[in-house]
Amino acid sequence: QFGVVFGDEAHLFKSKSLTEIMTKLIDCKYRIGLTGTLDGAHTHKLVLEGLFGAVNKVTSTKKLMDKKQLSNLVVRCLILKHTEENCKMVASGKYQDEIDYLVSSKSRNNFIKNLTLKIKGNTLVLFQLVEKHGKDLHKLIEDNAENNRKVFYIYGGVETEEREKARAIVEKENNAIIVASYGTFSTGINIRNINNVVFSSPSKSRIRVLQSIGRGLRTSASKDSIRLFDLSDDLSYKSKVNFTLNHFNERLNIYNEEQFNYKIDRIKL
Repeated sequence: QFGVVFGDEAHLFKSKSLTEIMTKLIDCKYRIGLTGTLDGAHTHKLVLEGLFGAVNKVTSTKKLMDKKQLSNLVVRCLILKHTEENCKMVASGKYQDEIDYLVSSKSRNNFIKNLTLKIKGNTLVLFQLVEKHGKDLHKLIEDNAENNRKVFYIYGGVETEEREKARAIVEKENNAIIVASYGTFSTGINIRNINNVVFSSPSKSRIRVLQSIGRGLRTSASKDSIRLFDLSDDLSYKSKVNFTLNHFNERLNIYNEEQFNYKIDRIKL
């Protein structure tokens, strides 16, 4: 009985439930899907074209920045070089072993803590694993932050009302920190007053990377630019390049495609 359907965040429409709804709308003449991000995979594009029709790219993030409709993005890529001993230990393991080592690395977490506390402005620190990483990272940052600096922790288990409270507070602050999971903050949260974003967990997902950057691109009266600190890890040993360093190279490809300005710094842990 429906003649029109609007699909916001249309990149999510490859999910089974939404695909089923769309394929049942056999008499629906107008289908409009909107998204800032496709994942770059040919099959993903084909699925969405099957549901909505041909993809029409109206603009790009770079064009919106040039028009001052989005904040100007500056990307600082920080490659953390781990000790030879740790590189050797990780080299023999699988992807999950590498991730387990990274999230439990004291020197790496201390680096994230020091970076977060040093940079000025409202900062969003994004992580992947709640129990293994987010909880400890939040405690480390909160325990070392100045008394008057507000630190929030947001993940899937935090009620919507609490998230909204945090969002409202940060809009009025100028030096708050939000430690949040990618899952809760990579899509749909609108905080205009974010000055810095820190990627503390490795990801090669185009959608996750671009949606997470999008959290900070909103303009506000008090800002016209945003800094992204993209943390990656060099655990290469002899000729073996580690998994997450390869993921970093995938993110570099995204930054190049989107014409983002970035600078790479190498730091010994």
